[in-house]
Amino acid sequence: MEEKNNAGEKIRWGILGCGKIAHKFANDLKLVDDAVLVAVAARDEARARTFALTYGANDVHTSYEALASSPMVDVIYIATPHGFHFEHTMLCLRHRKAVLCEKAFALNRAQARHMIDYAQAQGVFLMEAFWTKFLPQYSKVLEIILSGVLGEIQWIQAAFGFRPQPPVASRIFDPALGGGSLLDIGIYPVFLAQAILGKPVAIQAMARLHETGVDEQCVMSLKFAQGALASLSSTMTAETPVEAVIVGTEGRLMLKNRFHNAVSTLEVAMGKEDPKPVEVYRETGYGYQFEARHVNQCLRQGRIESPIMKHSDSLALLETLDAIRKAAGIRYDVDIADESTEPLS
Repeated sequence: MEEKNNAGEKIRWGILGCGKIAHKFANDLKLVDDAVLVAVAARDEARARTFALTYGANDVHTSYEALASSPMVDVIYIATPHGFHFEHTMLCLRHRKAVLCEKAFALNRAQARHMIDYAQAQGVFLMEAFWTKFLPQYSKVLEIILSGVLGEIQWIQAAFGFRPQPPVASRIFDPALGGGSLLDIGIYPVFLAQAILGKPVAIQAMARLHETGVDEQCVMSLKFAQGALASLSSTMTAETPVEAVIVGTEGRLMLKNRFHNAVSTLEVAMGKEDPKPVEVYRETGYGYQFEARHVNQCLRQGRIESPIMKHSDSLALLETLDAIRKAAGIRYDVDIADESTEPLS
């Protein structure tokens, strides 16, 4: 029988997958006062043991099933490539483990709908690890927009590009793993536009496809109900400024220096004035501690869904990404089985 964690005890975390992003999350988990990393799992035993030693986890597993069934774990962070997110999330949910699953939450909306339905039926917490939504500068962006100082938002532009350096990780262009620029980095510009303007009412997209069929680069034009437009792009063929600008009738807000993460800086310009910097709360670490703290709070409150990164948010985002892929000719094998899925109402 699974051991229960008392309210005064630390929430016990497990990490499934020990790649680059898992290292950043584990580092920042140390900044969460009521969290402790107790177990890790990777199919490569040497990698798992090195990871556990680095971050102080006592239990090392070479089987994901063993981690999911461990009575010593309260919640599992899934850090594998997004092509495995459905499989690994369902594994953990079947063992009634709370799950924080890295973005992209799934390969398409149909997979996400199944994951969410199962979690809700089991009464188990599930959240997409869209860390940007929990960063202090994101809250500041919303605060500025909601204040009305920018006027009515008219246009958003956001770009994210980098060129993978050899040896290129196999997941980057593997369609079975959800490879390509859109789900890996293009998801950030799409998230930003949709978080501010809501779901788009019209979508146009073009992509340059890799020989494997996934997108090397993708450009997207989105139109929203109130008439606002968004011009978004992602590429794995070149380094680009990872920046965004949100333009209103009275002023504009610039997100500089990798707009999606904790090092981003903000500037506001009113009318034709020069931009002025905006102060943002800072902490040490990469920035993953904010979402981890939120998950702990949800678990202590007995929630099965985050009030900030709601299940409907993940579904709506994937519905938009599905539509972009369809418009741009980006297709995964899993889409074939899911073509009858009804759109999100």
